Amino acid sequence: PAQTMMQSVSSSTSLLIITTALFLLNKVMASDGSISSTLALGAGCYWGTEKFIRKDFQKHFPGSIKTATVGFMSPDKDAIKNPSYRQVCSGTTGHIEVLFVELNDATPSLVEEIIKFFFQFHDPTTKNRQGNDVGSQYASHIFVTDSLQNEIANRVMEELQILVDKKEVSYASQTVATLVSDANEFYEAHEEHQDYLAKNPNGYCNHYFRFESWPA
Repeated sequence: PAQTMMQSVSSSTSLLIITTALFLLNKVMASDGSISSTLALGAGCYWGTEKFIRKDFQKHFPGSIKTATVGFMSPDKDAIKNPSYRQVCSGTTGHIEVLFVELNDATPSLVEEIIKFFFQFHDPTTKNRQGNDVGSQYASHIFVTDSLQNEIANRVMEELQILVDKKEVSYASQTVATLVSDANEFYEAHEEHQDYLAKNPNGYCNHYFRFESWPA
C-alpha cells in the first residue's frame, strides 16, 4: 500500500509539473509575439463540443488539434477544487463544462478560426442554456490563456454581433451572451466521458451547425 501511495503521489506530481511547464511555456511564447496553444471552450454539453472540434474542425484544419479533453473550469479562481460531475451538474459550483484544447503549431489565424468555428455549432445567444440543457454549467464561455487570444475572441464576438444584427446569421435570440475570461484550473472529467460520442455514436448531442461557414 505504501508503494502504491508513493506511485500515486509521484504520478500526480509529474502531472502538475507537466501542466505548470506547459502554462509557463505558453506565457513565454505569448510574450515573444506568438500565441498560446491552449484554450478552453464552453458550448453546452461537452460531449458535442468535443465531437465538433476534434472531428469536424479538423476536416477543415487537419492535424490542428494536439489534444482535446473534456472537463470543468470556473471563471472564479476561488471555486471549489476538483468538483465531481454530479456537483457540476447541480449548477452550484460555478464550473462550466468545457473542452480543453491544445493546438498544434498555434498561430493567431488558427486561434481565430477555432473561435469562429465554435460559434457555428452552438447558440451563443441563449444564456446558460443549449437546447434542453439548462444551467450555468452549460454557459457559452471562452477561457483564454493570453492577451492575444483575449483580443481575438472579443473581436470575433464583435463581428458575430454585427452579423446577427444584419440577420446574416440566425440564432434563437439577438444578443451574443458569450463570456470571455482568463483560464483557471482545469479539472479533467472521468475517462468514460472522454471521446464519448466516438464510443457511443448514437449518444446524446444537441449541437448542430447554425451556419456552415463564416460569412465573408
